[in-house]
Parts: sequence; C-alpha cells; structure tokens
Amino acid sequence: MTPTSHDTFAAFVGIDWADAKHDICLQAAGTAKRECFQLDHTPEAIEAWVTTLRTRFSGQPVAVCLELTKGPLVSALRKYDFLVLFPINPLTLARYREAFTPSRAKDDPTDAELQLELLLTHRDKLQPLQPQSPAMRALEQLVEHRRRVVGDKVRITGIHVRRDDLVSVMYSTERNAATSSITRQRTDRHGILAEKSPAIQLFS
Repeated sequence: MTPTSHDTFAAFVGIDWADAKHDICLQAAGTAKRECFQLDHTPEAIEAWVTTLRTRFSGQPVAVCLELTKGPLVSALRKYDFLVLFPINPLTLARYREAFTPSRAKDDPTDAELQLELLLTHRDKLQPLQPQSPAMRALEQLVEHRRRVVGDKVRITGIHVRRDDLVSVMYSTERNAATSSITRQRTDRHGILAEKSPAIQLFS
C-alpha cells in the first residue's frame, strides 16, 4: 500500500477539532458530494465513526487532514492503520482561509471544509504522519489511558473539595445561627432584669 500516492485513497476528510466536538467534512473519491457533521470528542464516538468508515470503504486508505500532530484526537486516530493523517500548520490554514474566503460571510466554508479542500488540491505538498509501530501504538494507548485516569481523578477530587466546602459553609451558618440565638436570649433576659431593677438600669 502506498498511502501518499494520488490514487489510493477511498475518501478524504477534513477535521476542525475542538475540546468537546469536532467538525467533520468528508468526500468520497470519485464524487463531488461532501458530508459535513459534528463528532463528539469521546473514545466511543470516535471509535464508532472510524468503524463506520472502515466498513463503508472496505478498509481502504482514508486521508485525514487536521491541525494537529499530537494530542488525544491524533492518538485516537493513529490507532487505525487505514487512516493516513496529514497535519497542517494552523498558519497555513489561516492564510488559505484569508485568500479564499475574504468575505467572512455566514455561508463561507468551515475550517473542516477548507482542510478538506487543502487535502484535495495540495496533498502533494503535505507530509503524512509516519505509521506507528505496534509497540509505539501500544505505548501511546497506555499514555492516553493514564491521561484519562488522571483527568477523572482531578474531577473527582474537585467534587470532594466542593462537597467539603459546602459542609464547612453549612456548619458555619448553623454555628452563627446558634450564636445569634444565644445572644438574643441573653439580651432579652438582660432587658427583663433591667426593667425590674433600678440598679441594673443605672449601670447597664
């Protein structure tokens, strides 16, 4: 398989990544129709989408253009041997956007569409990421798993901290309320005694 040649790809994909969702624009080889949609940034959603691609295109190579060379999304996609990733410099995309969409109108192409366009028209100038060895792929999966575990631990710790803060506030509120009640009781008793004793009235 020669994944960087012009005639081996069954489909081309542009991905505009984000923390929560990714914009996807796909065009199958031999057609002009483009399919644009959003993909949740979860391992389950990414795996389901890639599995659909593999089935739809019978495991043939699929070219993917994105503004990343590393990170969770790249790690997730590099697990699949039929995906060929073409990372581009964000500055390249920005210049391409300015050159071909100067109007900045609402119907201008999305970044995912622009990345797809770059992939279709200038693929010979893009360098694909080198395929990973099985050992390196396994190592990256372990690193990504550790990253998720650490993230979960941070979120859980944050929940515990917020819960402790809430308990502290509730305790402080109840203590202040009890103190105020005792103070009022003492004040009321003092007032009653003052009414009955002229001496207390004199020195209070």
